[in-house]
Amino acid sequence: MLTAKAKEAFNAFNAGFKEKGKLLYQGKYSSHAVRFRAMPAQREGKEKVAIYLDNAATTYPKPEAVYKAIDHYLRHIGASAGRGAYRRALEADGLVFKTRKLLGRLFNIADVSNIIFTSNVTESLNLALKGFLREGDHVVTSHLEHNSMWRPLKVLEKERNIRITVLPSPEGKALDPEQLERTILPGTRLVALTHASNVTGTLMPLKEVGEICRRYHVPLLVDTAQTAGVFPLDIKELKIDLLAFTGHKGLLGPTGTGGLYIAPGLEIKPWKEGGTGGASLLEHQPEDLPDRFEAGTLNVAGIVGLGAAVEFILEKGVGQIREHEKALTAYALEQLCQVPGLTLYGPLNAEERVGVFSINLEDIAPEELAYVLDEAYGIMVRAGLHCAPQAHRCIGTVQRGTVRISPGYFNTKEEIEALSVALKEIISH
Repeated sequence: MLTAKAKEAFNAFNAGFKEKGKLLYQGKYSSHAVRFRAMPAQREGKEKVAIYLDNAATTYPKPEAVYKAIDHYLRHIGASAGRGAYRRALEADGLVFKTRKLLGRLFNIADVSNIIFTSNVTESLNLALKGFLREGDHVVTSHLEHNSMWRPLKVLEKERNIRITVLPSPEGKALDPEQLERTILPGTRLVALTHASNVTGTLMPLKEVGEICRRYHVPLLVDTAQTAGVFPLDIKELKIDLLAFTGHKGLLGPTGTGGLYIAPGLEIKPWKEGGTGGASLLEHQPEDLPDRFEAGTLNVAGIVGLGAAVEFILEKGVGQIREHEKALTAYALEQLCQVPGLTLYGPLNAEERVGVFSINLEDIAPEELAYVLDEAYGIMVRAGLHCAPQAHRCIGTVQRGTVRISPGYFNTKEEIEALSVALKEIISH
């Protein structure tokens, strides 16, 4: 219980944030507020370089080619794809198809018409779940899912009486494939999993999961929000039937882009109907893919930017990108474990995780720590539940949340070291 004096100090601290146009989480009071309030002023004269470590939300910066591709399309083409026979419309159509082909190369998809463009992975997962699951179906998922998977499942549980089996992830660990196999029932219609947790960075044993699903003839839906573009994904090798991806994270593309791969033979109902640029006399949505699922004008500018990003990834090589991430992850694990009073959640082996780290620092509120890192050190991280409360229940932080640190392809070891130095300075202040 805080004294009136402590609350008064916190309110003054909070008012200082508001004067700078900042918003501070209102639900928690901390005695650390008093000491933090003075830190930015005390660091005046020290160089503050912007370090972006929130790539699990959106990667930044993008490859230069992404900016140029979007700018060229908007300035020199500008037409809708699939909506005209004049040169610019055909050129726009060609650019969209080029991006499909590039994604096909990235994920080893032979027929790229089975790649559906969406606005993000959330839309992709909603399309897959609500378009595939029927009344009373049984679904197996994990305890590390993002709300983009969890909330549609809970809606379908209420509206279609689907049955959900949630595989445990104690302390944020990966699911046990043997336990998955034991949960598959005669009526199991889908296994729906994240590939990597956006809270703990935990990688799921996707290859083993795919083999189990194929053996029992159960389709596998994978949320690749945290792995597409940074981890080799081969739909044939991993036996993925539905692959949901977003463009603005590891794929290094712009926001508002994403997609869903649908394996041949899977019957998915579209969730929207409308114009497709062709077969206009039909009163119902065309059966052909991708038109069946792509009603309305596509985000051509975004898709063009995504194509440039995927081309960059293919040129660098996903394997090389993954090795860079593992090296940065191993270094971050080493640095973070040396910070006094720091709790790190998730695997301690770089092979078992992606570059997403959730931490807490003694009893400092995550929102305060994130603010001070930004205000005093120019280090941008995210605080809270990260839209994944189920994962936080696994690691015991659902009431408090965590600070999430997520380096990306363009981050360096020097920036990780700067974070470590900042955390040590904060805890010793």
